[in-house]
Amino acid sequence: MSKEESGTTLKLNWGFTFLIGLGFFGIEILWRVYNSFVPIYLQSGSTVFDAYQASPMMGFGLDTVTTGIVMGLDNLAALFLLPIIGALSDRTFTKIGRRMPFILFFAPIAAISFALIPLAPSMIPIEANGNIAEMRGLFALFMIVLAIMLLAMSAFRTPVVSLMPDLTPSPLRSKANGVINFMGGLAGVVGTLALSPLFDISPWIPFIAGAVLLIVAVIALFVLVKEKEASVVLGDGNEEREVLHVLKKLKDVPVANRRTLTFLMTSIFFWFVAFNGIDTWFTSFGVTVLGLTPGKAGMIFSVALISFIIFAIPAGFIGTRYSRKWAIIIGLGIFTSTLVIINNITSILVIEILLAIGGASWALVNINSLPMIIDTSTDERMLGTYTGLYYIASQLAAILGPAVIGWFVQRADGDFRKLFTIVPIFFGLAIVSMLFVTQGEAKKVDAHGRAIE
Repeated sequence: MSKEESGTTLKLNWGFTFLIGLGFFGIEILWRVYNSFVPIYLQSGSTVFDAYQASPMMGFGLDTVTTGIVMGLDNLAALFLLPIIGALSDRTFTKIGRRMPFILFFAPIAAISFALIPLAPSMIPIEANGNIAEMRGLFALFMIVLAIMLLAMSAFRTPVVSLMPDLTPSPLRSKANGVINFMGGLAGVVGTLALSPLFDISPWIPFIAGAVLLIVAVIALFVLVKEKEASVVLGDGNEEREVLHVLKKLKDVPVANRRTLTFLMTSIFFWFVAFNGIDTWFTSFGVTVLGLTPGKAGMIFSVALISFIIFAIPAGFIGTRYSRKWAIIIGLGIFTSTLVIINNITSILVIEILLAIGGASWALVNINSLPMIIDTSTDERMLGTYTGLYYIASQLAAILGPAVIGWFVQRADGDFRKLFTIVPIFFGLAIVSMLFVTQGEAKKVDAHGRAIE
């Protein structure tokens, strides 16, 4: 977008935006460790899964479909919690800001419960390994810990992500989202390269270390980002933001914007079904198909995360300079192509190269999608609500994606190479839906960064 199109000359405060990204950094470290090893805990002990493992470990012996359901069902409550928390934080006014109270309350709960995830598996007797009927109490404990962690994570994720659009004018949001996702990608690399290998030493280490890093990131965010002071620059001073009023106003969105919002959320759903399939099952693929230990299998995905980091900020520039919509479509197309090729490859080196290409293309998708859905809004006061809507689509995909992909794997007798057949289909569906999106590019703004109607 040119200066004239923006309506004014605006510059992104890069340092401040990196600080905003600290919250997302903490969140993504936890998700990286969670997605790498929780599926292993759930499947270990089953005859099919252990047949592929070089060194079988203690687990609950679930099949891939049931494991996928467990990985998704705990997100069900979050599906309803996300928009509610977003709307609540929109109308919360405290001395420390609108979003910080939610972040400071729920982040410690998430960290403590995350650190306790290995507790139940560590108590499984060798003779009961994989026999869930003999350890119902341990499995119940495991599920309770997961549920608390996931609910707490969901409750502070929307406020964390809402900080960026709160404090960033519309034309700069793709660039700013690039920075935020750069921090998320950096967290993913830390999780895969630094924490994942430690799992082979002791399963406790990556979970405890991840929890500590989340707490440190949230403390730094609170100390360094003065939300209330910063938000005055972009705030409109209107405190009449009752939750029901905010949600009701979604009906007032113009028809063209509603149409775009529908297709955009549909695309987000499809591409996150696909990405959740890869993210949830990739360590299982590494263990069963490539013959790696869980720690080493978790490391391979770091290649995609590193390329995502490198390309995150340029992806924001591309979306701003040319088109968010077409940046997303091209990114989806490239990622789809790399996955189709992986389906026929056994070389770890070649797989890593293809994952690097996929990570860069995923940046084009992920960096520009949140700004698009936010900029379909006709009311800047509803940013938290629109952020919540974004996560409705992604959370619904998180609920269904692992189970759907797991079903296809189970139909293939536990062959995790099936991932690279079904996942490209969902990416293709996302591309088709994106073709019908007509809104969501950066808006014109006035000298204060407020959108011009």
